[in-house]
Amino acid sequence: MCNFRKVSLYIMEYKFSDKVNGLKASAIREILKFTADPEVISFAAGNPAPEAFPKERIAEISADLLKNDPILALQYSVTEGYTPLRDFLKGWMTEKGCFHKEFDELIITSGGQQANELSCKVLLNEGDTLLCESPSFIGSLNAFRSYNVNLVGVDMEDDGIDLEKLENALKTEKNVKILYLIPNFQNPTGRTMSLEKRKAVYELACKYDFIILEDDPYGELRFAGKNVPTIKSMDTEGRVIYSSTFSKLISSGFRTGYVSAPAPIVQKMIVCKQVSDVHSNIWAQVVSHRFMTTVDREAHFNKLRDIYREKCGLMCSYIDEGFSKKISYIRPEGGLFIWCTLPDDFDMNAFCTKAVQEYKIAVVPGNSFNIKENDVSHSFRLNYSTPTNEQIKKGMEILAKMTRDMLD
Repeated sequence: MCNFRKVSLYIMEYKFSDKVNGLKASAIREILKFTADPEVISFAAGNPAPEAFPKERIAEISADLLKNDPILALQYSVTEGYTPLRDFLKGWMTEKGCFHKEFDELIITSGGQQANELSCKVLLNEGDTLLCESPSFIGSLNAFRSYNVNLVGVDMEDDGIDLEKLENALKTEKNVKILYLIPNFQNPTGRTMSLEKRKAVYELACKYDFIILEDDPYGELRFAGKNVPTIKSMDTEGRVIYSSTFSKLISSGFRTGYVSAPAPIVQKMIVCKQVSDVHSNIWAQVVSHRFMTTVDREAHFNKLRDIYREKCGLMCSYIDEGFSKKISYIRPEGGLFIWCTLPDDFDMNAFCTKAVQEYKIAVVPGNSFNIKENDVSHSFRLNYSTPTNEQIKKGMEILAKMTRDMLD
């Protein structure tokens, strides 16, 4: 005979930790809920283009792995990451100047997001200051906020972070431990930091004794302009943590990222990762290694660059020819995003809401990337990698008409 417990109508009140109590759901994820409507064309995501995934080669590698070495893919592995993949990355990063054998070590992470979160975890105490570009990537910002750090944004110029304002923050903020930067095709603005500013930022790190966290998920996706050396390549004192990922090069679903950093920092990351997820997906690590060591990498990267060059050019052509001239924008040299700015006297949130609710076009409001909740933004972000070319044509035609109707 079953005994049924009477269900109480009272639900206890939950008291969350201080570290998560102030966190809010990503505004981007909230906007993406509107895209469940099949009529909505989304320029709000940040996913790689579906045609960019090397599906056939991944299938071949996976089939061979599961047939001939299945235990390697199915068993527990080491926290540091799959050794052949780490060895490959050390060599590749050395060629790019992003790994210094004299003092660096390398760890595989669950995407670039974990790399940035671990950097904060091992180096910052509550109340310590982390400086970053303003605006900046919401995923990293929320990771930093979860550690109750003093998060301070520094305005940007066309060629990267404002050096004068950065040094002023270094002089006035207490316990500055980390400066977080996305120098290549920054998310959300698409800006690229100039070589001169990269050198100057590293000099400031030496002068004021802080760590630079260089986040470079898009570096190989340059389709215009000239390559600019990484800040990590300038590191002679072990002051730069370099994080990147295969998310934009092979598969975002693999969640395979990596960190090149001074060995003592990596050792602490290993300990923290052991209590977090033990190790990153080993199947994805093995497939990533075999892919990177068996394909013509430059041919693969060039294919990705061609895809994004075409998509970006297509989207920009509609902005140039159809948008209200009261809207300005930054034309990126790579990456996945375009940053558009409305007039200062125009309500950006109302614009983004009207776009998705009435015109069925989803864009991301700029305040999603604010450092402080009360910061003002007049911008919105467009993504060209995820939609098809036909969706870009149709959606940008609609959005262009909307800008003219509302602003002209």
